[in-house]
Amino acid sequence: MHLRRIALAIALSLATLVPATRAQTQVDLELVLALDASGSVDMNEWRQQVQGYAQAFTNPAVIQAIQAGGRRSIAVTMFQWSGYGLQANMAGWTQIHDQASAQAFASAIVESRRIIFGGGTSLSGAIDYAMRQFGRGFTGTRRVIDVSGDGSNNNGHPPGLARDQAVKAGVTINGLAILNDEPRLDSYYLDNVIGGADAFVMSAQDYETFARAILNKLLTEIADAAPSAAAGLAALPE
Repeated sequence: MHLRRIALAIALSLATLVPATRAQTQVDLELVLALDASGSVDMNEWRQQVQGYAQAFTNPAVIQAIQAGGRRSIAVTMFQWSGYGLQANMAGWTQIHDQASAQAFASAIVESRRIIFGGGTSLSGAIDYAMRQFGRGFTGTRRVIDVSGDGSNNNGHPPGLARDQAVKAGVTINGLAILNDEPRLDSYYLDNVIGGADAFVMSAQDYETFARAILNKLLTEIADAAPSAAAGLAALPE
């Protein structure tokens, strides 16, 4: 009896040392957005990227796609990146399920400051950092990293290595290649960046066309549809 009381006391003391597991909110999609802040991106191009994302998230077609999912919501976070080890959060994990929550996320990214200037272009660093963002309060049916940029990897380890590790963990990486500096960047993304279930690359000829491209891309990711189907959704009134 005495030993039983001692065992119970030990068990209770150990229980107080183990933190309670935080409840995970169930969503259709966990989406990590990686925004290029490397030296090739000037401030006007930076603003075009940010505004493009903000406009896309508040587009009625995107809200419709989110609400069509089984759990009628997604979780999204965004960070800026350049060289390996150079990343900064722009908006923390946000559950989006209606126009108000979408607007709140859009406002957060518009109000965020550009912190990174220069430092090379490390797609591998962006992927590695994105992988560390998952599992923070949400559990999605799908996990996707959305990488946009205008240059190939010139810093850190090869992006294919980072991609392969992400895919092995069940994460899909999609790419939006901005072709103003490297006209064949979409082919580079295809070979070295994207991977996982239904992974795809979209392209924007320049920053002027970025907003439409990112709208199509988000619709594809949220609806888990083919890019051609998403393009049709994007034709809905804005």
